[in-house]
Amino acid sequence: MIVDKIEKRETGAANKKSNIDIPIGQWIKCDNCKDILYKDDVRKNFNTCPNCGHYFRMHIGKRLSLVIDEGTYKKFDLKLDTTNPLGLEDYPKKLKTLREKTDLEEAVACGTGKIKGEDVVICIMDSGFLMGSMGAVVGEKITYSIEQAVKLKLPLIIFAVSGGARMQEGIVSLMQMAKTTAALTKLDEAGLLYISVLTDPTYGGVTASFASLGDIILAEPGAMIGFAGPRVIEQTIGESLPEGFQTAEFLLEHGFIDKIVERKDMKETLYKLIQYHKGGEA
Repeated sequence: MIVDKIEKRETGAANKKSNIDIPIGQWIKCDNCKDILYKDDVRKNFNTCPNCGHYFRMHIGKRLSLVIDEGTYKKFDLKLDTTNPLGLEDYPKKLKTLREKTDLEEAVACGTGKIKGEDVVICIMDSGFLMGSMGAVVGEKITYSIEQAVKLKLPLIIFAVSGGARMQEGIVSLMQMAKTTAALTKLDEAGLLYISVLTDPTYGGVTASFASLGDIILAEPGAMIGFAGPRVIEQTIGESLPEGFQTAEFLLEHGFIDKIVERKDMKETLYKLIQYHKGGEA
């Protein structure tokens, strides 16, 4: 929860006893330890809480700077525009507002770049854009990226964060599950490496398609990962779920993911995996 609404204290008659001035938008609250943190301290700590280590969600730009060599990222310019297949009145307005707020065109950014000199195709999703939901444009961008990885014979890395398929696009969004999965079949047949990195949260149709199909599946600490939410599952099966259900740690213990990687180690880990796949020494 971002504490952006702290107002500057008045220095007039209403506040004669204090000359303290609190700058707006410089603080953030940790959802885990509940401490109020200075945003710059959080940024310098890989967008994690310096007190308890809780992971905050990351904007696409920050994620790129974390794992991709500076100046090497080249975005795929597909010139795709999100449509409104269900004719919803508020959907175009919501998209316009989100683009202005997040400085993103859609919930995923895709392109090529280098990780410690190794060329890769990379896709990064952003929860700030309709909770990273997968509509037609997101599905097409990811599918195109997979096809480019096959064409260029490069490893593919996808950072997933999503609430699932985008309900505003109905069955069109569900079709992206099959499309991305079919494209990954071609990547597998070409013998190319696909590393899927699951971040908090990864749910729904994204988990049920490309996010779970990596040759190697990594996750950030504490990430919530699943198809349906725990509450829905409990109501469906009529039983209580085990402690830690759907956390990255729980899924690692039960064999769904291969490794939990801290942000500070993510770039080095990806580089080593690429090297291992090439048959070299990292």
